Amino acid sequence: MFLCLFVLLPNVALAHSPFFMCEYDDGKIHCEGGYSDGSSASGVKIKLMNDDGKVLEEKKLDKLSSVSFDKPNMNFYILFDGGTGHSVEVEMGDISGL
Repeated sequence: MFLCLFVLLPNVALAHSPFFMCEYDDGKIHCEGGYSDGSSASGVKIKLMNDDGKVLEEKKLDKLSSVSFDKPNMNFYILFDGGTGHSVEVEMGDISGL
């Protein structure tokens, strides 16, 4: 029985992986996030960061698990800050439409 728990725990941990994607349209960066098990990411902190790691803007995902930012005039990345093991960075070059 005890061994079964160790076999199942890695599968449980993988079942709640975050996903986060962004696109540029109409002068704004639009992002959506969630978890692989279908659970909502509403309320997760999203940080617009410069290349030096300074927070330019911080918002939370809305009830539809989405957020929008104005495009900054510098290099940046966007951080989905879901906590330890649940963070995703989207680099500027990975945003479709830029």
